[in-house]
Amino acid sequence: MLVGISLVALLMGACKTPTLVEKELREDLPQEFAMSKDSLNSGTLNWKSYFTDPYLNALIDTALQNNQELNIILQEIQMANNEVSAKKGEYLPSVSLGVGAAGEKVGRYTVQGASEATTDIKPGRETPEVVPDFMVGGFMNWEVDIWHKLRNARKAQVMRYLASIEGKNFMVTHLISEVANAYYELMALDNQLTLIQQNIAIQSDALEVVRLQKKSARVTELAVRRFEAQVMKTKSLQYEVQQKIIETENEINFLLGRYPQPIARNSANFNTLVPDTIHAGLPSQLLANRPDIRQAELELEAANLDIQVARANFYPSLTLRAGLGLQSFNPALLISTPESMLFNLIGDATAPLINRKAIKATYKNANAKQIQAIYNYEQTVLKAYLQVVNQLSNLHNLEMSYALQSQRVDALTQSIQISNDLFKSARADYMEVLLTQRDALESKFELIETKRNQLHAFVDIYKSLGGGWN
Repeated sequence: MLVGISLVALLMGACKTPTLVEKELREDLPQEFAMSKDSLNSGTLNWKSYFTDPYLNALIDTALQNNQELNIILQEIQMANNEVSAKKGEYLPSVSLGVGAAGEKVGRYTVQGASEATTDIKPGRETPEVVPDFMVGGFMNWEVDIWHKLRNARKAQVMRYLASIEGKNFMVTHLISEVANAYYELMALDNQLTLIQQNIAIQSDALEVVRLQKKSARVTELAVRRFEAQVMKTKSLQYEVQQKIIETENEINFLLGRYPQPIARNSANFNTLVPDTIHAGLPSQLLANRPDIRQAELELEAANLDIQVARANFYPSLTLRAGLGLQSFNPALLISTPESMLFNLIGDATAPLINRKAIKATYKNANAKQIQAIYNYEQTVLKAYLQVVNQLSNLHNLEMSYALQSQRVDALTQSIQISNDLFKSARADYMEVLLTQRDALESKFELIETKRNQLHAFVDIYKSLGGGWN
C-alpha cells in the first residue's frame, strides 16, 4: 500500500550511530593515520586560545562582526525561525473577528422572493424589496491534528531551523580559517619581499665587483651583462610580490567587510612560528563538534518527520468551524438579543478516496528525500574524518620537510660567500656565482612557502576539527 517503507527501513538501518561510525573508522584506517585515543580535542578550543597572534585575533573579531556573508546567513536563520512560528500556528485554532454590511434583492418569481412578498416583516408592514443585512461576530476554524500531521510538520521545521544554526556555525569556522590563512599568506609575502630586497643588495654588490674586474680585464662584458640581467630579474620579482601583498590585504579587507586599508601585522617572527601540538581527540568528538555533521543529522531527522507528515495525508482529516455574533437588517436592532443572535458549529471529516496520485507522489518524494539525507549524512561524516586524517599527515610531513629545507638553505647561504671568494681569486667562473645566488634565492623562497604551508595546515586542521564556532 504505502510505497517505499521497506527501502526506507533498510536505509535507516544503514544510518549508523556515532559509536558504530567511530568503530568502523578506527578499523578501516591505517594505524599511523588514526586519530589519537586521548580525549583532548583542539577543535573545542576557543579561537582566541588557538590563535595567539593579537593582530590576527583582532582581524578575526572584526570579520565575525562585519562579514556580509555571515550577516546574510543570520537573516536566513531569522527567516527559518519565522517559519517555525508559522507552522505552530497551523495546528492551533484560528479565530477572526468580522464586521459586514450588505443589501440584497431577490427575484419576485423565486421561492424566496414569493415568500417575502407574502410575508409581513411586522404586522401591517410588508417586507421591503431590498433587504439590508448587518452583522458582527467572531469565527473559529480549527483542523484537529488527529494524526499529528501538523505537529510533525512543525517539528520538521524546528529541525531545519536548528540545521540553519549549524550552517551558520560552519560558516563561522570557514570564515575564521579564511582570515587566518590570508593573514599567514600576507606574512609569507612580507618575508619574500624582504628576502628579495636583501638579494638585490647582494647581487648589486656582486655586479660592482664584476664591473671592477672587467676594468682590470679579468672578465668580459658578457659577465657584466649576465649579472645586470640577474639584478633586473630580481627587481622585477619585487614588484610582483608587492602586487600580491596588495591583493592579499584587500582579500582580508573583503572578509572583514571593509574598504581597502593597511593590515596591521608583525611578519618579523614568521620563520620562527611553530604550530602547537594538535589533539584530534576521538572520532565521536568529531561527530559532535563538526557543525556540518550536526547539520546533516538534523536534516535527516527533518526528512524522517516529512515522511510521517506525507503518510498522514492518506488518513481522514477533521475540521471544526464555529461562529458567534449578532445579525439584523437594522443596525439599531443588533443589540436586541436573543432575536439578533446567530451561532453555528460545523464539523467536517474528509478523506481521500479516489485519484490519490498527488498524495502518493508527495509520499514517494518524502521517502526519496530521506534516502538522500541518509547518504548526505554518511558522506559528510566520511569527508570530515578524511579531512582530519589528511591534515594530521600534512602537518607531520611539512615539519619533516621544513627541517630538511632549513639545512639546504644554510648550505646554499654559505656557498654564496664561498663562490664570491673563489670568483675574486679567479678560482671559480662567474656562472657558478650566478647559479649559486639563484639556487640560494629559490631555496629561501621554498623555505618560506613551506612555513606558510605549515601554518595553513595548522589552520586547516582546526577547521577540520570543527573549531571556532563554540
